[in-house]
Amino acid sequence: MKPSIGLIGVGLMGHGIALNILKNGYRLTLLAHPGNQPVDDLLSSGAIAKVSACDVAQQSDIVILCVTGSPEVEDVMTNAQGVLKGLRAGATVIDCSTALPESTIRMASLVDDAHGQFLDAPMTRTAQHAREGRLNLLVGGTKEDLARVLPLLRCFAENITHAGAVGAGHALKLLHNFVSLGSAALIAEAAACAAKGGVDPRVFVDALATGGGAGIALDRLKPFILGRDSSGLQFYMSNALKDIQYYANMAGALKAAHAIGDAVADTYREGVTRAGRHAMVPELVSALQSASSAG
Repeated sequence: MKPSIGLIGVGLMGHGIALNILKNGYRLTLLAHPGNQPVDDLLSSGAIAKVSACDVAQQSDIVILCVTGSPEVEDVMTNAQGVLKGLRAGATVIDCSTALPESTIRMASLVDDAHGQFLDAPMTRTAQHAREGRLNLLVGGTKEDLARVLPLLRCFAENITHAGAVGAGHALKLLHNFVSLGSAALIAEAAACAAKGGVDPRVFVDALATGGGAGIALDRLKPFILGRDSSGLQFYMSNALKDIQYYANMAGALKAAHAIGDAVADTYREGVTRAGRHAMVPELVSALQSASSAG
């Protein structure tokens, strides 16, 4: 029989993951939570909802976490009705959140004490890729633990990279997001400057696309620059700010350079202040335009 799966965090990414787990014939238990996306389609496809993370863990051979960041991971793991209270001996916890590696290593140690296994497997790509089962996963943990859960991960991931020991997946995710979200912030600032200078948005985009500014970041921001359509990158600016702050914290702990990371964090902080926590990353373009106008 296939292992039973628990999923904690049915947000934009988690919902797509859940759909693909169910499509591939796994039994799925969800944590009922007000922050979830609507789950009626999941429940009608056979998923079961439980009211505590402990209850989810008690029903599951593998528990997937897909929450916002380290504070949320630590809480759902360690609170009085958390995962660790119900974790089965021999079960595996897979953390698909974006988290600080030092926190990840602490959580993995607690899972080990509970006679379980732990993998950090943060995601890249978008909610659309999650729905299509085409995420990228950056996995930290032993090769043996990864091999055991690989059939499950392949249900919702197209590319799976073994990054190294526990924590390496989250470290690599922070590096990835610094580059990808940093590129988006740079283009957003340039687009805001172009608008203030009277440069036609289509001419601006075409110049970047046929030159050194071409790439995925431009492709994802292009619909907003040209038509105020934010669907090209459905990722909250508040989450982008959190990820960049995590990167800067990691770099600072390593005594590595992070001046650009600090500047990118300041840019997203400005965007969140002006556009709100649930504004999507492409909306940084208009937020920075309003900031420059105010200035």
